Amino acid sequence: MQNEKELFDLIKDTYPQNPRKEFIVTVENKLRQQARGMNKKGTIKKFSLISSSILLFTLAFTWIFFFYGKEIINDVNNVKDQSVFSTIENEDPLVLIYHTHNYESFIPETKNPYSESTNITLVGRALSNALKGNNINTVFDDTDVMGILKERNLRFTDSYAVTREILTNLLNEHDTVKMVFDIHRGSLGQADRTVNIDGVDYAKVLFVVSKTTDNYKENREFANLLHEKLEELYPQLSKGVFEKGVDPRNTYNQDLHINSTLVEIGGTENTLEESYRTADILAKVIKEIIENKEE
Repeated sequence: MQNEKELFDLIKDTYPQNPRKEFIVTVENKLRQQARGMNKKGTIKKFSLISSSILLFTLAFTWIFFFYGKEIINDVNNVKDQSVFSTIENEDPLVLIYHTHNYESFIPETKNPYSESTNITLVGRALSNALKGNNINTVFDDTDVMGILKERNLRFTDSYAVTREILTNLLNEHDTVKMVFDIHRGSLGQADRTVNIDGVDYAKVLFVVSKTTDNYKENREFANLLHEKLEELYPQLSKGVFEKGVDPRNTYNQDLHINSTLVEIGGTENTLEESYRTADILAKVIKEIIENKEE
């Protein structure tokens, strides 16, 4: 839109030959009147747009508030409440999963019983995810323990000393943890490590408890409880509880926390899929034990 100055400049450009003064005054007054009219129309147009926007906003707000607003606001509050509840849950992990022999693998998957990439940590992660799917938050640690042994020039038998450092730090960071699982792959072949339930193959589970810790009694009861629950729901899936640790002496770090157990899932000839299925079942059993303890 042109303003008065622009119109005067237009006059000068249009009439550069010094017209009569009366003509200039007449044209000037006429153009001023036209410019005011144009400004007035613009103002009215702006005012109309602003008024329309305010009116539409008021109508929309009124409609939402009186008809659907209450429902929408409640939905928002519900989402907010759920978020807060979830956040509180996630701050309180109940289960800790780690791997002392993290390269233990499955021959059908890698053609080798040990692998740096496709190994038992995948099963531990599957168990952790299954627990989270059952609303049980976990701490999952996949530290490359075998890599640390190589880096520090340590022996394989020193692996429990390395995981002791890791486990100690994790327990200090997460004092809400109630159960500790060191997940391994067993050493036996498929025939001794597989069970078929309703036409589907599962990797068998074996619980190992050290007899050389002050927590021996509690850990043994805990492992027995897991075994019994598995037997109740999925007979033959568990191979039972095996006690070790006397010769050679090994606590398997189960002295650091009660309700600790070493868990072997499957053997060298099992597939990852069979082990994943077992991890899902183990997660359900752990959930049931936790819920029964809370009742």
